[in-house]
Amino acid sequence: MADSELPLVVGIGGTIGGVSSTERALRIALDAACQQGFRTRMFGGADMARLPLYDPKATTRTPEEREFVETVRQASALIIASPGYHGSISGVVKNALDLLEETARDAARPYLADMPVGLIATAYGWQATGSTIAALRSIVHALRGWPTPFAAAINSQIVKFDEEGGASDPAVVEQLMLVGRQVARFAPLAATAATP
Repeated sequence: MADSELPLVVGIGGTIGGVSSTERALRIALDAACQQGFRTRMFGGADMARLPLYDPKATTRTPEEREFVETVRQASALIIASPGYHGSISGVVKNALDLLEETARDAARPYLADMPVGLIATAYGWQATGSTIAALRSIVHALRGWPTPFAAAINSQIVKFDEEGGASDPAVVEQLMLVGRQVARFAPLAATAATP
């Protein structure tokens, strides 16, 4: 099977202003999905910074908005990673997810219907990781997706990521890989559920 024919896992996450711990965590999870036979596409902080603020009344979309929505439409699974800002998800991640309103009337799959969605939260301290995961779960439910059973909560005050794709705590790497493996495991079930 050619790489372009492999099922797709899309990652959404990061922060504006350089590669963050959130993006590095997301990359580990996407690499785990790749090891399970999926191709991946990540929309990191730099990608999300190019998305204008979502305007539901806009009659046209930018090329970046169209690419984002079309890529999510092709996905078999999603992984969303957000930093915890003031106890919830970041504005750039929320803006990207708001853009998925463009899929509301899709006949094949409105929103994220029946799609497995892995969740990752990073924060400088434990409190915001839990509330950020809870916010992400609520959003995924509102978009008709299926949050995977395990979500990774990472305290970036304690755990440090490196440029080689690792982290100072091997248990955190394993948790992130579990997120990637779970979306890969559940993606075929979602495809079966979507078949009439």
